[in-house]
Amino acid sequence: MNILLWFIFAFVCGSIPFALLLGRLFTKKDIRSVGDGNPGGTNALKAGGLKVGIPAILLEIGKGFLPVWLAQRYGIHDWSLVPVALAPVLGHVFSPFLKFRGGKALGATGGVWVALIGLWAFPVYASLALTLALLQTEDGWSACAGMLALVGYAVLQDEPWLVTLAALNAAVIFWTHRHALARRPQPRRWLTDLLARRGA
Repeated sequence: MNILLWFIFAFVCGSIPFALLLGRLFTKKDIRSVGDGNPGGTNALKAGGLKVGIPAILLEIGKGFLPVWLAQRYGIHDWSLVPVALAPVLGHVFSPFLKFRGGKALGATGGVWVALIGLWAFPVYASLALTLALLQTEDGWSACAGMLALVGYAVLQDEPWLVTLAALNAAVIFWTHRHALARRPQPRRWLTDLLARRGA
């Protein structure tokens, strides 16, 4: 029962569309009308600039961080933490406030992993996400590469529960980016120019 209550709390936290709410409050726009149509921090940034985007991104990260951090403080650890840590991510993707049609959950995922492993979550994720972003133009491929980096990190920790969580989290992110993954990644101009010079 305790785990179920934490799961519900974490799911509700994750389901609150902070980026969408801030966008409507400060820009009078639905941020889903810009960018890729996602109700997340990136589109809040595109719609309202730094003034709206930065608070939105921080709140999106925070809604993943807070319930997982609190759950650990109150004695939820290891395998019991897996459903609780996955809940904010699922809450964002299947938000009841958005008729169960939420966003891609990268912000909530980031918050969950900061609660689990600290600020190391960002460089670990970026190690593959930024590398792939430098090589090709499709953001979805880069986002999923970052999740693979987190899976790799979990494997290195030799904690089965953490590996399971990372794999499930990655599966959700791959699903939310499924349309982007259906598109073939296009190499960056600098890469094609470099390959052309070497082939000449």
